[in-house]
Amino acid sequence: MDRNDYYGAESASLNLTQFYNKFRPQDKAPESLGRDRDWNIDLIPKFMMANGEIVRFLTHTDVTRYLEFKQISGSYVYSGGKVSKVPATASEALSSPLMGIFEKRRMKSFLVWAEGYKDSDPSTHQGLNIDRNSMTEVFKHFGLAAGTQEFIGHAMALHLDDGYLRQPARDTVEKVRLYAASVLRYGKSPYIYPLYGLGDLPQAFARLSAVYGGTYMLNKDADELIYNEQGQVTGVRSGDETVNAKMVICDPSYVPNKVKTVGSVVRAICLLTHPIPCTNDSDSCQIVIPQNQVGRKHDIYIACVSDAHMVCAKGYYLAIVSTIVETDRPESEITEGLKLLGPIQDKFVHVSPLQEPIEDGTRDHVYISRSYDATSHFETVCDDVHDIWRRITGGPLILKKKENTEETE
Repeated sequence: MDRNDYYGAESASLNLTQFYNKFRPQDKAPESLGRDRDWNIDLIPKFMMANGEIVRFLTHTDVTRYLEFKQISGSYVYSGGKVSKVPATASEALSSPLMGIFEKRRMKSFLVWAEGYKDSDPSTHQGLNIDRNSMTEVFKHFGLAAGTQEFIGHAMALHLDDGYLRQPARDTVEKVRLYAASVLRYGKSPYIYPLYGLGDLPQAFARLSAVYGGTYMLNKDADELIYNEQGQVTGVRSGDETVNAKMVICDPSYVPNKVKTVGSVVRAICLLTHPIPCTNDSDSCQIVIPQNQVGRKHDIYIACVSDAHMVCAKGYYLAIVSTIVETDRPESEITEGLKLLGPIQDKFVHVSPLQEPIEDGTRDHVYISRSYDATSHFETVCDDVHDIWRRITGGPLILKKKENTEETE
C-alpha cells in the first residue's frame, strides 16, 4: 500500500508535473523544459556500487530483468579547494594530482596491501592485524598524510564521519577493496545507475511481486493500524476497508508515534544546462566534500546525472547537493556544494527529517525502516535492509546461490 499516486514514496522519480506539484504547487512547469515524460527527477538520488550489496539484492531477486543500468562516469573528491578524481587503483594513485610524488608511493603501498591482505597468510599483513589495529594505526604505519587519509575514509570507504579512525581497520579495508573492485568491474567509476531514475526500482519490484501473487496498491491511504488486546498488529484500515496482516513493514511516515527524529537532511535539486566544472565534462558523477575541507561535522554529497540516463530533457543535467543539517540555516550549509556546480538554472531546496524506530518491532510486529540519509550511495540503505530482516526473522539475511540459474545477464 502506498498513499502516493506514484511508485517509490520518499525515493520516487517524478515527472515535471508531479515535481512542480510537490515543490511549487502554485506554479506550472515552464514550457521551455520540454515534455513531461522526458523528466524522471529523483527526490533522493543514490548510486549503486557495481560490486555492492544493492546489486547483489537486485540480481538475487531477479528484478534486474526489468531494469537497465548505465555507468556513472566519475567519482570525485573536493580537496585543497579543487575537485579531483578519486584514485582507486595503484596506477591511478601514481597519476593523481591529489598527492605529491612521495605520498603517491605511500598511497600505492597502502592500496596494494589492502588488496592483498589475506587473514590466513601472515606474510600479507606487514605486522598489522585489521581486527585489532585501528585505522589510525594503519594510516600511521603507511605514513599517509591527513589529506590522503581523508579521501580514503570519506570518498572510497564512504564513512559518514571520522569515527571510523578509532575503529578496527577491517571495516574500512573491506570498503576500500569493494570500491576498487567496483571500479575494476566497468572502469571509470565504481557506480551504476538505473535508466529512467530510481523510481524504476520499486516499479520493477512491483512487477516481480505480481508474478508471485503480490498486490501493489497506489493512491491508497493507510489510515490506521489495528491491534489486538496484546498490542500486536492485526491489520491496516484504509477508509472503510481493513486488510488483515500478521506483520506490517513500513517507513517512518506511516507511524509517527513509533519513531524518533534524530536529525534532518537538506537537499537541493538543481537544474543545469552544462556538466559540473572540473569533472572532465562527465555526463554524470559523484563528488564528496569531506567534512574537514569545509569545517563541518558531516560530509556534503553531490550526485549528478543527465539526459544520458533518461532522467531529463536533452541538454539538461540534474545535480543534487545534500548533507546532514547542523544549524538552523540548512540551505547555507550546502553553499560550498552549490558553488561547485557552476551556473544553476533553477533550484529546489527541501529539508527532510531523519527518523528511526523507537522499538525493534518484535513486540507489536510493526517493523519500521529508517529515513534515507544524505549519502549519494545505497550502502547505508542496505544496512537497514539487513537490520529489518534480522528483526523480523531473528537471523541474518543470507543470499544463497541459486541452483538452477539458466543464464546471468
